[in-house]
Amino acid sequence: MQQPMNGVPADQLPPLDWQKSRRSNPSGNCVELAELPGGGGVAIRNSRYPDGPALIYTVDEITAFVLGARDGDFDHLIA
Repeated sequence: MQQPMNGVPADQLPPLDWQKSRRSNPSGNCVELAELPGGGGVAIRNSRYPDGPALIYTVDEITAFVLGARDGDFDHLIA
């Protein structure tokens, strides 16, 4: 699969297994992530707009973000 561009409509991606955080709430305030086929990275979309746009990140970019969030690097954004 060719690497999709950022901002691609999510409905133009192949069928993906989108996952929400267990911290999501019923009002639709959540972000969904899905692994792209063949290790092609990770797609992220707003659950309120499931047809897109989706942002595409490499596994290394997602790893840096998740580990940074785990370390508290972004805590000031939700204070």
